[in-house]
Amino acid sequence: MSTLTSRMQAVQSPLIPIIGELIRNHPGTISLGQGVVYYGPPPEAIARLPEFLADPENHKYKLIQGIPPLLSAIEAKLQTDNGIEVNGQNCIVVTAGSNMGFMNAILAITSPGDEIILQTPYYFNHEMAIVMASCRPVLVATDENYQLRPDAIAQAITERTRAIVTISPNNPTGAVYPEAALRDVNDICRNRGIYHISDEAYEYFTYNGVKHTSPGAFPHSHEHTISLYSLSKAYGFASWRIGYMVIPEHLLVPIKKIQDTILICPPVISQYAALGALQVGANYCKEKIEAIASVRELALDSLKRLEGLCTIAPADGAFYFLLKVHTHLGAFELAERLIQEHGVAVMPGTTFGMNHGCYLRVAYGALDKETVVEGIERLVRGLQSIVDSD
Repeated sequence: MSTLTSRMQAVQSPLIPIIGELIRNHPGTISLGQGVVYYGPPPEAIARLPEFLADPENHKYKLIQGIPPLLSAIEAKLQTDNGIEVNGQNCIVVTAGSNMGFMNAILAITSPGDEIILQTPYYFNHEMAIVMASCRPVLVATDENYQLRPDAIAQAITERTRAIVTISPNNPTGAVYPEAALRDVNDICRNRGIYHISDEAYEYFTYNGVKHTSPGAFPHSHEHTISLYSLSKAYGFASWRIGYMVIPEHLLVPIKKIQDTILICPPVISQYAALGALQVGANYCKEKIEAIASVRELALDSLKRLEGLCTIAPADGAFYFLLKVHTHLGAFELAERLIQEHGVAVMPGTTFGMNHGCYLRVAYGALDKETVVEGIERLVRGLQSIVDSD
């Protein structure tokens, strides 16, 4: 068995566990690495659990798509918050997180050897899922501010292209794509007969009055738009593993085949908690995001001291900055030294497909204000010390 080979050999290994091990080996390290929020679910979510436990039938398998009350709550949320009407042309499928929704979509719309267009920097789990499905990620660089380049995207389409992926607000850059650019991409997909996969896990995390746009709300978009959502960030739901997808009706049968094979149904206890969270609504997370916004401002103020050493593009969404560090050091080497020598952890940009130059993703959503400020201070001092001596 030592000679075993499989498709997984072509899949990159995620760096989060490697960075996590480095953090464990250096106690006291402040992590600005993993993309999670500082808060947990609303009490109303937990209050739904006795209702789940009171019905013995809840310990059995439930519908592949999700329990009816949660589907109804999601439908109302989509109408109110996203402008998406659920009708005979589209439908909702509850998933175990939006990563599963992405994998469902890729398996449903591709055959081995097909191509999916990703923007670089990309979210590493998207690239991994495409390779796992024996398909090919086609990488299109964003501009200097990490914004979409619709003309370049259109030029990258071939006869094997099956979808274009956008993430807005973006992981790992924090960029928010304007409505016009998303319309351009959605129109390209409609005109070329391919899908637009829109990952909107950070839909509520915007700043400075910048608005989030859902391509699934555009006229005539139902037939070719796959929208992915998550409770992990907005409702502090990361370990509960609940997300959902809005898909064209014609994809329901293949996606049910996939979900029934991999999952059968999303965890029902988590679906009850999700119902409680959605009934509280977006005001819950918007209050929390105000605190993250103030942390963001403090972080930006500290990072100004790196001018000349780093380039920091505008980032009006999510809870990330992607720094371009002006150094000959590799991103992983720099990240490793920041942990070992300065007690602060960030993610190297290589895991997001940024292999030319040194990039670091800084996440500021997981910690309280004082800890983030200290972490950013360590980062600033560390970069000044390491890069200046390079």
